[in-house]
This record gives sequence, structure tokens and C-alpha cells, in this order.
Amino acid sequence: MEKGLIVQLNKTFQESAYNQNNVEYWMARGLQRLLGYDEWRNFPKVINKAKTACSNSGQNVSYHFVDVNKMIDLGKATQTT
Repeated sequence: MEKGLIVQLNKTFQESAYNQNNVEYWMARGLQRLLGYDEWRNFPKVINKAKTACSNSGQNVSYHFVDVNKMIDLGKATQTT
């Protein structure tokens, strides 16, 4: 992969981060789009693989992954998680 593409992908990734109380984090639906997954139904498998990799590397999964529900608009005055 060429250096320019890597730099651009890293910049896009960093710009999609949220920051709250000096804690940087990303929302799964944002990562879904960044990683090129068109449909949400395929992405939870990716998250579970990442959790497994985190655990296998000796890290505490709960320090790196927090389950949250974010409301999304479905249409006129309708929301779901």
C-alpha cells in the first residue's frame, strides 16, 4: 500500500474519533463506514473478532469495548437503537 494512501486513511480514522473527558473513542457505525462495510448486519462479527484479538493479546476487553445504544433516525419522528 502506498504511503500517501496510508496517511490519508490514518487522517480519516483520527478525524472520526470522539473525545470526552480526554478519552478518545470511536462509534461502531462510524467504523463500519470507514472499513467499507455497507450493511450493519455484517459488522458485529467484525467487532466480535476484534474483541477476541484484544483478549488474546492479554488486554481487558471491557477497557477497550463498551456496548452502547445510539438512537438513529428511521423516518418521520421514528427512532431505534
